[in-house]
Amino acid sequence: MGALKIACIGEAMVEISLGDDPAPLRFAGDTLNTAIYLRRALGSGHRVSFVSVLGSDPVSAKMMRFIASQGVETDRISAHPEKLPGIYAIGTDEDGERFFLYWRENSAARTLFQDGYDILEGFDVIYFSAITLAILPAEIRSNFLTWLQGWKGVVAFDSNYRPRLWETSEAARRAVSRTYRRADIVMPSLDDEMALFGDGDEQAVLRRLRGFAPRHGALKRGARGPLPIVGVRNGQADFARAKQVVDTTAAGDSFNGAYLAAILSGAPETEALAAGHAQALKVVAAQGAIV
Repeated sequence: MGALKIACIGEAMVEISLGDDPAPLRFAGDTLNTAIYLRRALGSGHRVSFVSVLGSDPVSAKMMRFIASQGVETDRISAHPEKLPGIYAIGTDEDGERFFLYWRENSAARTLFQDGYDILEGFDVIYFSAITLAILPAEIRSNFLTWLQGWKGVVAFDSNYRPRLWETSEAARRAVSRTYRRADIVMPSLDDEMALFGDGDEQAVLRRLRGFAPRHGALKRGARGPLPIVGVRNGQADFARAKQVVDTTAAGDSFNGAYLAAILSGAPETEALAAGHAQALKVVAAQGAIV
């Protein structure tokens, strides 16, 4: 496999901790998290770029430096002259489960693709999530999905469903289904799929997803480990459970990064699933999205 140029598209946000952590501001976002873990897992010959819009302010500049420090390319990040990045506050309950408070309605990332798609020129792989789609205005979102139908590269997608970001659940189902019809690699979570599409159980989710005929896919199920959507169907791998859960932030995002790196490197599906799960175990054992 030759050197790949991979675009991870979405929103990077300023993270504020509601716990006792005295650390300064952190930066995260679902596709940014995946970009960082993908960069760590891929060989050095490949390039991973984050595609987004930030502001022209000092916090945005600090965020750019952080992204670059992780080995992720920043040349496809635009600087909006007036808007700022979104902010979220995060806390965890006694079981390590997350809760969030957001200030993102007017974030700079919501202006993505208003000038077209030249920013995506030259990439071999495009990765984005349903959060990426949700923050876009409806017309821009629809135009992007139409453009994607004619794009010749590999499309990877996570149906990361956040109901509050969508105008209606029907709009979310329509956009996610359109993406599934185009996506080559899919990495959804069971809970998100059942919440969005109303499937009765994981087998119903798998049947629906297999109907879209992706080339590769993993259905994430948290502590129980992932199920293959494509290929391996007989038997079920025995995935280790986390010995300690400190914070589940970015568990799915980090899975995506390691799984996607393995698939793009030509690894068998079983190895890619194992790599994703192993990375997620490391992440849930530590505080924060990036460990």
